[in-house]
Amino acid sequence: MNTYLVGGAVRDALLDYPCSERDWVVVGATPETLLAQGFQQVGKDFPVFLHPETKEEHALARTERKQGHGYTGFAVHCDPAVTLEEDLQRRDLTINAMAQDEAGHIIDPYGGQEDLRRRVLRHVSDAFVEDPLRVLRTARFAARYAHLGFSVAAETLELMTEIVNQDELAHLPAERVWVETQKALGERSPDIFITVLRDCGALRALLPEVDALFGVPQSPQHHPEVDTGLHTLMVLQQAAQLSPAADVRFAALLHDLGKGITPQAEWPRHIAHEQRGIALVRDVCERLRAPNQYRDLALQVCEFHLLCHRAQELRGKTLLKLLRGTGALRQPDRFDAFLAACEADARGRAGSEMKAYPQADYLREALRRARSVSAEGFVAQGLSGKAIGEALAAEQTRLLDDMRQ
Repeated sequence: MNTYLVGGAVRDALLDYPCSERDWVVVGATPETLLAQGFQQVGKDFPVFLHPETKEEHALARTERKQGHGYTGFAVHCDPAVTLEEDLQRRDLTINAMAQDEAGHIIDPYGGQEDLRRRVLRHVSDAFVEDPLRVLRTARFAARYAHLGFSVAAETLELMTEIVNQDELAHLPAERVWVETQKALGERSPDIFITVLRDCGALRALLPEVDALFGVPQSPQHHPEVDTGLHTLMVLQQAAQLSPAADVRFAALLHDLGKGITPQAEWPRHIAHEQRGIALVRDVCERLRAPNQYRDLALQVCEFHLLCHRAQELRGKTLLKLLRGTGALRQPDRFDAFLAACEADARGRAGSEMKAYPQADYLREALRRARSVSAEGFVAQGLSGKAIGEALAAEQTRLLDDMRQ
């Protein structure tokens, strides 16, 4: 029995890149061998075990054979005779198909080290097309390592396009699409994830509402970059700089969906695109089964981002509407996420990348003032029921109107 460190831990060590998990493959063993050594089996479809002390995953060497659609449509073969090279060959990219033995030697049968040097994401074999999830994984790795100069190999992008054209993405469970999307949004360059998906046609299949933004013009007065799709990528870049939170980046990605359905006769203006986008954001979140936190923030940013930009010119009544609509009065700790996404929108325009966004602090002060008013004083005055709410709103509006003086 021989145990090897495999996959991301080997790749990232060679890149001198942070890695939080270590995975192992065991060659020449059976499930009974590992169980006898105190390992705990956790894999249902194929034998994966947790080390009795480190709790790190150890998988028996295996091969896979395609027998259905989707990323689960595989027959798995585990046997002590399966070699390390055979196990590595079933992996997606060459940079993920390396192993390290106990002496620290790198086993690299498919050229992963050379591809690391060339900064290229390349498939291990033509079996790449058998798993549609690899389209999203490859795009995610591109988002992770773009700042290091990595790009997807042309021949790999061709295979990704083939997967899309065969409609294999339709067989991916929504949960798996969401997991990969969420991870990609958390990477250093999430805009590259969207770009790669678009390059192979997967964006049109998975997020047609976002794909529809490309080629839609905006007024050059407010958007020198003109193209709405390009603006969306720029906003996503800014969101990645402003916040590590994936929900902020998700909201940035979806904030302008309404512009994708503006009648062409109205271009380049997009009046009321915020309202038109609400239903589209709901559709995306429902299709991807996005968590409520992501959905709620995306809806708030879609509906209220223009009001946020105009915060300093708003009357108290409209400011209060904004604070209520974003849930800031009930969940003030979530308001910064809304403000970060809106700031990303303001800065995600050609020439505006470094502009200050005073609206954020202005709205934080507005929230402080609005929350300083409590119902207790009105109860003490003898008010009750609806009258309390009306008096509360009137006082909050007065304090917010004072900000404009």
